Amino acid sequence: MEKTAHTSLPFMKMHGLGNDFVVVDARAHSVPLPAALVVAIADRHKGVGYDQLAVIENGAGDAHLVFYNADGSTSAACGNATRCIARYLMEQTGRDSLHLTTDRGHLYAVDAGNGLTSVNMGQPQLDWQDIPLAREMDTLELPIDGAPTATGMGNPHCTFFVPDADAVDLQTRGAEIEHHPLYPQRTNVQFAHVVGPDHLRMRVWERGVGVTLASGSSSCATAVAAARRGLTGRTVRIDLDGGTIWVDWRDDGVWMTGETMHVFTAELTPQFLAPYL
Repeated sequence: MEKTAHTSLPFMKMHGLGNDFVVVDARAHSVPLPAALVVAIADRHKGVGYDQLAVIENGAGDAHLVFYNADGSTSAACGNATRCIARYLMEQTGRDSLHLTTDRGHLYAVDAGNGLTSVNMGQPQLDWQDIPLAREMDTLELPIDGAPTATGMGNPHCTFFVPDADAVDLQTRGAEIEHHPLYPQRTNVQFAHVVGPDHLRMRVWERGVGVTLASGSSSCATAVAAARRGLTGRTVRIDLDGGTIWVDWRDDGVWMTGETMHVFTAELTPQFLAPYL
């Protein structure tokens, strides 16, 4: 887009279990996204509104994905957005498997049948320096009230196992833990309890976003943390505020499976874009 000739900007609105995204396909033409524009689009009253904004670019695989949080910060991973985009690309190409890249690395997606999409989010990061944490420590039980578990999934996570996830003041606790000094890059925060064998209930606060109805990378981190702590096996069902997701921690990585929705396709107008481009 040239500064002197604003054009509209096509985008798609998608969600995975209520975790919602604005998706921009920039494979044919590069799309400038200054931070102020990213934040403006995120405004649910004056813009479009989203939990994350994702950009589809050309890459080494079938596509490269770039993710922004609602506050304009970036994230190397976004599991539900990856599933949504994988479904879109598979329907566009007629294929049932894809090779995607993100700043997290190489991710593989497959059609799981019955409208479900699976993505391999890669191996979890379990060492303190890889998550990262501020100093060396046991990542299984952090020196934070509640002894949460730290996990990296291309972004940092802090998972609390509690008697009742629904009783947690997520707005207060999530904001507090996101900025805990043990997490130099801030963190996503999850509160989970065991429902039954290999079945968890989880709620999430996303870094740079706030309370969300679901989070793919948070679901993966929670499943890994639960397995490490002996609360579940490595294949679990997780019930989130927005629906159910299935996570399977295999030898080749953490696979996540669930529903996706392409809600609509629209355009941002030249009038909306003009102050930012």
